[in-house]
Amino acid sequence: MIFALSRKPHGARNGVAHELEDGTSLHWELLDDAPADALLSVHVDLDESVEWLLRVDRVDFPPGGVAYRHTHPGPGIRYLLFGSIRIESGGETHEHGPGEPWFESGPEPVLATTSAAEPSAFVRAMLLPREWEGKRTIRYVDPADEEKPKLQRATVFLEQPVTL
Repeated sequence: MIFALSRKPHGARNGVAHELEDGTSLHWELLDDAPADALLSVHVDLDESVEWLLRVDRVDFPPGGVAYRHTHPGPGIRYLLFGSIRIESGGETHEHGPGEPWFESGPEPVLATTSAAEPSAFVRAMLLPREWEGKRTIRYVDPADEEKPKLQRATVFLEQPVTL
């Protein structure tokens, strides 16, 4: 199955949308094939015996924000709204600026650091086993990081069941 993120005019009806200030929307969809207009599309293997949930949320960081090395219970596509973010995962480091998407597998640990000079925010859609509905999904690799101050804030916009 292909998990895709596309940018479309407001009012487009396919997928799950998040409206942007410029008159367009981000659309996340599960499809059989990657759409030609996708900003990012990724093959995901979802266990069909599991009930899945699609969660769309926004994560805001103050200047110098950090999401300590962590995992999530499912894959997701993120899209940076403003600021900058550095993602370290799987032995690679990528810098992302406004309007850039990236994929996180879920079980692969990620360290995210944001611009020291300005706030940053991204919106994401994650595919989660239904048992995670309404629950916080971040799990820190180092249990000591659980006790460190967290300045980022997540706001959930939508949780809906996924039909495979």
